[in-house]
Amino acid sequence: MSKRKITVQRAGVINTDINVTPLVDVVLVLLIIFMVLTPLLEKDISVRTPSTEKVDVVSDVPPDQLIVYVNAQGDLRLNTEAIANSELVSKLKPILEGKKEDDRVVFVVADDKCNYSKFVTVLDGTKEAGAKVLGIATDAPDPAMFQ
Repeated sequence: MSKRKITVQRAGVINTDINVTPLVDVVLVLLIIFMVLTPLLEKDISVRTPSTEKVDVVSDVPPDQLIVYVNAQGDLRLNTEAIANSELVSKLKPILEGKKEDDRVVFVVADDKCNYSKFVTVLDGTKEAGAKVLGIATDAPDPAMFQ
């Protein structure tokens, strides 16, 4: 029998440096993913803004114009007629169906203290009734409309 000599070599110095190559690869992949997905996440809300700052003040509202007033308590008025919240769609729908497609415009005037969810519900109701263009007033509503 032959004798075998077994030798064990000492391990070299342990490398304690962090390999950043995989980290850079992961970060670049995430960057590319976010760059591709970000444009897809944007939702379009079409807004038409006036081209000039000059606004003509109209004292009388045309009789065929539809304006929904919402006060701080959430009560509604369609032009001068007080309506219940559940009647909004049923009152607007026949009026809007009688108009041409481009003339289906409804303006919403809300009190500053109006609940936001109520305001959005009114906007959704007008769209459900068939309004194609919604106008939102930024001035305070006429207090006489809420008496």
